[in-house]
Amino acid sequence: MAAILGMGNPLLDISAIVPAELLTKYGVKPNDAVLAGAANGGNDEQLKVYDDLTSNFEVQYIAGGATQNSIRVAQWLAQTAGTTSYIGCIGKDEYGEQLKTAAAKDGVETHYLEDESTPTGKCAVLVTADGERSLITDLQAANNYKIEHFNEEAQQAALSAAKIVYSSGFFMTVCADAMVAAAKHCNENGKTYCLNLAAPFLIEVPPFWAVLESLLPYADIVFGNESEYETFAKKMEWDSSNMSEVVAKLQALPKEGKPRTAIVTQGALPALIATADGVSEHPVIPCDNVVDTNGAGDAWVGGYLYGLTTGKETADCVKAANYAANHIIQRSGCTMAEKPEEY
Repeated sequence: MAAILGMGNPLLDISAIVPAELLTKYGVKPNDAVLAGAANGGNDEQLKVYDDLTSNFEVQYIAGGATQNSIRVAQWLAQTAGTTSYIGCIGKDEYGEQLKTAAAKDGVETHYLEDESTPTGKCAVLVTADGERSLITDLQAANNYKIEHFNEEAQQAALSAAKIVYSSGFFMTVCADAMVAAAKHCNENGKTYCLNLAAPFLIEVPPFWAVLESLLPYADIVFGNESEYETFAKKMEWDSSNMSEVVAKLQALPKEGKPRTAIVTQGALPALIATADGVSEHPVIPCDNVVDTNGAGDAWVGGYLYGLTTGKETADCVKAANYAANHIIQRSGCTMAEKPEEY
């Protein structure tokens, strides 16, 4: 059974290179991530972006979703089928079949709940000329994951077998009960529970913040980028100007069991990793050939998770993470070469 279990929102990415004006049209900022539609805190105009992309731009269809991306990258680095498994909800439709085929090809063991009445979720990936990406997500079936599926024998067996469980914070909007159950299972059984802050809105919106507060005491590793950590600092009424202090303060928040590790990635700047021993800096690999930053953060996490499965020290986990992110940003979308190179 798989060493790493991912739990998240499986999506089909619809990716295109677009002018910056399109971000303004759909109300998103550079490097932003939002849920489409007024019911999700966005606006209903955003629901038109998918037809806009497919009608007016050259698009790529890629298996996506933040957690699924990280799991696919970890599996790619492992090069041993079944190192990873993944739980989420897809539609019983053509897009869902594409996701199943892609995951099987990647070697990921999937435990999809298939919704017969709701289409597979999708994400508009708006890539601007500088390689930055903004995401507009319509969860659809991904939003319908149920705790009952998580509690079934097959999924519980996957949970029991896993040494590491990882979720992006986006899953908090869908099935918080499953996340909390997985986090407590890890805490009670000496496993590693990993959580990604994922997006500023998850910290700013009160119901999602409440879920985050319930998860943090069990989160052994907390990932996030600088904008997410800055938003977290403001929520906690900390000084957000010194990122080393922010990541150290999050690391020191109350924790059940072993001490937490807090990690902030900062694009081209060094990642900062806070442990009980202090904060360390870890430079990224310089890159002059940035094609598309979509999936870079997910890939970094995937590389780090892979490092954890091999029992490597932090520096070695970062080395794998940096290699994976550097590989992804030189390609279109979260796609990988057939095999990784030595790194």
